[in-house]
Amino acid sequence: MALQPELEMNGIQFQRWQVILAELKKQKPIQYILGEADFFGLTFLVTKDVLIPRQETEELVDLVLSNQRETKVKILDIGTGSGCIPIALKKNWTEAEIYAIDVSEKAIAIAKKNAELNNVTVLFEVQNILETQDLGRQFDFIISNPPYVRKLEQAEIKPNVLEYEPHLALFVEDDDALLFYRVIAKLAMKNLKPNGQLYFEINQYLGNEMIALLRELQFKTIELRKDIFGNDRIIVAKR
Repeated sequence: MALQPELEMNGIQFQRWQVILAELKKQKPIQYILGEADFFGLTFLVTKDVLIPRQETEELVDLVLSNQRETKVKILDIGTGSGCIPIALKKNWTEAEIYAIDVSEKAIAIAKKNAELNNVTVLFEVQNILETQDLGRQFDFIISNPPYVRKLEQAEIKPNVLEYEPHLALFVEDDDALLFYRVIAKLAMKNLKPNGQLYFEINQYLGNEMIALLRELQFKTIELRKDIFGNDRIIVAKR
């Protein structure tokens, strides 16, 4: 090794290294090879059934945490995947009561393991948001990073994402790109407390369309924020 010229490997370690190199050559993400990813200073298990947590989503978590209150609050994360959003929130906002849902049973199983790994309690449930009429309780914050990549944008997606990350969590149809946002926003109007806040991570190309959607649904104080790369990425709306 260039950085550790005196490093020696036994036979098993060398074989494992060879497997890793072969997978890297196929552009498999290192997080899937190692089975874990870092997010908001925490470690998360990741498999092919969940998206790899991203830096832009850390910004979303940080924004929610900037609105911490002393009183106990209820938070819902929709489309939780690995559970990175609710777990990071709970780790830093211990008095919050946090719920999370996902349509994928396998994703929820991973999320539960991640909650245990990070020593937090989050109430996870398998639930299809597109078939949900009511969220069952009132929340102070509803958060979602739903599928938002249009199929017409697949050409922009790198092979390490396109070939390995779950398409169920990535893509929406070109003719209804705001499907999840519209459904979630309508539910939020019913299930957010007065002055409750809705947080979305969004497609960078659809910021204006998102503002129009939320205005049509009578949300107030709509704010579109850019990520560290200068792309429209987060939208916050108050009921």
